[in-house]
Amino acid sequence: MNDVENNKKASTPVGGPLTGVRVLDLSRILAGPWSTQILADMGADVIKVERPGTGDDTRTWGPPFLRNKEGGETKEASYYLSANRGKRSITVDITCEAGQALIKELVVHCDILIENFKVGGLAAYGLDYASLDEINKKLVYCSITGFGQTGPFAHKPGYDFIIQGMGGLMSITGEADDKPGGGPQKVGVAFADLMSGMYATVGILGALYEAQRSGYGQHVDVALLDVQVATLANQIHNYQITDKVPHRYGNAHSNIVPYQVFTTSDSHIILAVGNDGQFQRFCSAADHPELSTDSRYSTNPQRLINREELCNRLAEIIIEKPKKFWIEALDAAGVPCGPIDNIAEVCENPQIISRELIRDLNHPTAGTVPTIGNPLKLSRTPLQMVNGPPLLGQHSAEILQDVLGYSGDQLDRTLRAACAIKS
Repeated sequence: MNDVENNKKASTPVGGPLTGVRVLDLSRILAGPWSTQILADMGADVIKVERPGTGDDTRTWGPPFLRNKEGGETKEASYYLSANRGKRSITVDITCEAGQALIKELVVHCDILIENFKVGGLAAYGLDYASLDEINKKLVYCSITGFGQTGPFAHKPGYDFIIQGMGGLMSITGEADDKPGGGPQKVGVAFADLMSGMYATVGILGALYEAQRSGYGQHVDVALLDVQVATLANQIHNYQITDKVPHRYGNAHSNIVPYQVFTTSDSHIILAVGNDGQFQRFCSAADHPELSTDSRYSTNPQRLINREELCNRLAEIIIEKPKKFWIEALDAAGVPCGPIDNIAEVCENPQIISRELIRDLNHPTAGTVPTIGNPLKLSRTPLQMVNGPPLLGQHSAEILQDVLGYSGDQLDRTLRAACAIKS
């Protein structure tokens, strides 16, 4: 084969980058399902294990609920739909011996297992890492909990809201105490859960890559509190270097000025000046070049010292003209700025649409289900999202047949005993 043919072969799409990888997903709610949804987007066969009759708790976390083809409500809440696309669902009662045996049999055929039970919770069923490692030495087993597998708080339940508070995020989010509406605020999405799902995915893929070399899997231990502290980023480093406790600045930035929301004559804009050159260009666009040469404002350290005086002056200038003027003028000047869009405006943003983030996927009862696409763009093995989140137990028989080769009486017995499906 010549070089041209080799290059052509290398550029031919071969499915997602994780095609051929199988994941057993024993997680529920958000952090675990968020991780396994990313793996599914990348082509992994994700088998979502759910409790018979009820399934993932978030299936009922509504309204809103998806509507079927006839216009009636389904049993799939929007919350559930947001984190479970591209998976196959099997119901398994892990509290019974038949269910435990089925999970162990599936583990033999899986590369990854992810769970978010309480520490030690799966050991009672023989489904902990030590037990399953004996069955499949290459298994990458990921546990996501509030506080991790070790430490004095390991057995405490962990919820995103509590973790945002305990992990320092709420102490730096919201308006300052002396401002109107001041006080700690949580982020508008479950930040600790979502970031834990992201970190779990990174850890899983690292362990999976290493297992290809060594032939051995390992236990990936992810804690929401660890993740929250790690993602404090520059804020926690500010404290480590200065011993000064960071506080809330509302929409302002602790290290950069001006970097906040300003009111225009008809709306609001975000002004994000990242360096002195951008500040000079802003002052020119605002027709106040004298501000950039004022020794109190000419450098960022000086602007930090004189934050309140400068921002009050900028507020007086910016409120004189409408949002459209400022966006156009600052874009032309190369000064970072932007609007504050609501969710509907986000979904209508031409850049978002162009990047194919607004998607419709197949759904067995609704026909199609809307979703937000994965932001990863891979040139040779693009993500191929086709199917929406599964119905509860939708693939129970299919999984037993194509993964374990069950048929006939064996299939029927297992569906009844382990999956609690009546014949």
